[in-house]
Amino acid sequence: MAKKKLNVALIGYKFMGKAHSNAFRQAPAFFDLDAEPVMKVLVGRDAAGVKAAAEKMGWEGYATDYREVVSRPDIDLVDITTGNTSHAEIAIAAAKAGKHVFCEKPLAMSVAEASEMLRAVEEAGVKHCVNFNYRKLPAIQLAKRLIDEGAIGRVFHWRSVYLQDWIIDPEFPLVWRLQKEEAGSGALGDLAAHSIDLAHFLLGKIATVSGLLETFIKERPLATAMGGLQATASAQRGPVTVDDGALFLARFESGVIGTFEATRFAAGHRNGNILEINGSEGSLRFNLERMNELEFYSRRDPGHIQGFRDILVTEGGEHRWMGAWWPPGHIIGWEHTFTHQVADLVEAITRDKPATPDFRDGLQAQLVLDAVERSAQSGQWVAIE
Repeated sequence: MAKKKLNVALIGYKFMGKAHSNAFRQAPAFFDLDAEPVMKVLVGRDAAGVKAAAEKMGWEGYATDYREVVSRPDIDLVDITTGNTSHAEIAIAAAKAGKHVFCEKPLAMSVAEASEMLRAVEEAGVKHCVNFNYRKLPAIQLAKRLIDEGAIGRVFHWRSVYLQDWIIDPEFPLVWRLQKEEAGSGALGDLAAHSIDLAHFLLGKIATVSGLLETFIKERPLATAMGGLQATASAQRGPVTVDDGALFLARFESGVIGTFEATRFAAGHRNGNILEINGSEGSLRFNLERMNELEFYSRRDPGHIQGFRDILVTEGGEHRWMGAWWPPGHIIGWEHTFTHQVADLVEAITRDKPATPDFRDGLQAQLVLDAVERSAQSGQWVAIE
């Protein structure tokens, strides 16, 4: 019996579009899905560019107007990988057309937009998912399991840094991610949003924050030709209107206290998404640059062997998703988090289960981002409303 088809429209075809396209290709090849995702149409504003991308990445067709695509009766799922400024309008249009919606992070430009997006998908009764893809790491799933099982006891501390260095050159062009009207925020929304979601997933909601934001390079050359994160600089310059670095303290509803740092000015760090959790009986450490490993320390071990142990999270029978891939010890990569997300989303749609993380999770992260910005402006602690 032929499998049900799930026809997908992908809006946006550059950096994230490539990652999502790869996930839709790989998910049915490795996971036993109840429906086959069909790469129906790729959407972008530049006809020549989107046509070439569709042919290269395996999409059946292409289009230049998302409005026509989301209303097509042959489309079941709309996937949004455009810049942040267009997430809300596309997601709301797709929901009103009765399509399931998958959206990149951060969910929106503001709390108001995120709330409107959540309201639209809930009123439409469609499945909705935001791509906080690091939840889909087997090592993060193991961390969640250990915390829930009480392996590290009562949790006291959350400590996270998300460190990159790709804009440290003051002559790097003023790409859209450095403009508030296009990105919403800088390192805060681009990087710390991931840390916030992981904190919510592992430890529960954040209650109050005290934030600090800084822009180190105030002006940059205007960008001319753009492609993903790459751009050519012109002789003219323009203002940087987002944060280069973000720091904030947090108190969780559970009483856990936490620190968060995000920057794109940490020389030597390409993509260091690092967290540590300390509890009464032990600790956990994770670094995305070693994404197949989780460090675990237990105070319950005999004293003569106490110390952090490095767990290789590749056992198919023990670690989530790994059974679909390779034998133990054969590691997976960054792109696999997107494949896991697509596999889970297809299962949520076909089995009528909640998709995770969903737009409510996206809104919860947006509330924290907003509170950090307001705290940085006022110099005061701000409660998450």
